[in-house]
Amino acid sequence: MDAFEVLAENYEFNDIEGRCLAFRRAASVLKSLPWAVRSIGATQDLPCLGEHTKAVMKEILQYGRSFEVEKILSDERCQTLKLFTSVFGVGPKTAEKWYRRGLRSFSDVLAQPAIHLNRMQQSGFLHYGDISRAVSKAEAQAVGNIIDEAVHVITPNAILALTGGFRRGKDFGHDVDFIVTTMELGKEENLLISIIQSLKKQGLLLFSDYQASTFDLSKLPSHRFEAMDHFAKCFLILRLEGSRVEGGLQRAQGDGREWRAVRVDLVSPPADRFAFTMLGWTGSRMFERDLRRFARLERQMLLDNHALYDKTKKEFLTATTEKDIFDHLGLEYIEPWQRNA
Repeated sequence: MDAFEVLAENYEFNDIEGRCLAFRRAASVLKSLPWAVRSIGATQDLPCLGEHTKAVMKEILQYGRSFEVEKILSDERCQTLKLFTSVFGVGPKTAEKWYRRGLRSFSDVLAQPAIHLNRMQQSGFLHYGDISRAVSKAEAQAVGNIIDEAVHVITPNAILALTGGFRRGKDFGHDVDFIVTTMELGKEENLLISIIQSLKKQGLLLFSDYQASTFDLSKLPSHRFEAMDHFAKCFLILRLEGSRVEGGLQRAQGDGREWRAVRVDLVSPPADRFAFTMLGWTGSRMFERDLRRFARLERQMLLDNHALYDKTKKEFLTATTEKDIFDHLGLEYIEPWQRNA
């Protein structure tokens, strides 16, 4: 499974989308299995495992390693791109540009006077030691308490929900994602700005990037899926005090600080879009892709983080819970912790 992730990432860096998707899908299928694969014969009836993926599995089962993966792990370009994209705010295109300029390390980048880092990248380098380290479930819960306190001072009828990997039952993640809204339509519009101001007053905000809503129901349904939805959102780095975390902080070796920086994403949809956003932000990425594909091909419907549209009836279908969406699709409800593939 780790080998498939390495291969998928390598193909992503090289803009080979088909193979990247194939290995991500295969990794998701293996994650969903309640048993470990001990022989290639055991994969015979599993979906989404092509000849290339099976060849890699066969090699690992036979030799205990994949020669293709070993080649990637020793490739300077791949490892440099992986290093650069591990910085908050640095995408594959920027990483490739830096690599082509002959840069191979963080010190190379920071010593280049011609490189002008944006605010996000500056914060990414400044807090790299913290935000490149995994966030524990206890730390995520502590961050949730901080956001919850800020939200309910602003409006008592707010809804705050943890999403992402932690909602799927993971013990660790690279950031913490929340959906926040209010019961009254329209009241969510300035909610994120108020939360940012509250966190700033408390001295907890290390970085914020706010993006206003561009959601327009009249422009739906969209036949082209976009990775990010159009609701108001903000990308934050928060200062998390160890005293707020049950059991204490996850410390890096030799780190005696009583706080750490944590990456947090907030998205604020209108209340009538909450269920669609919750489903879309829970993941996993492959589960969401396959669910949208099922809706389109099997049910003649268009599903994204904003809405579910029935092409046959030519109408939007309403949903107040995720279960409503599964019901519309004619599917049994799938619990978050089962949403791998």
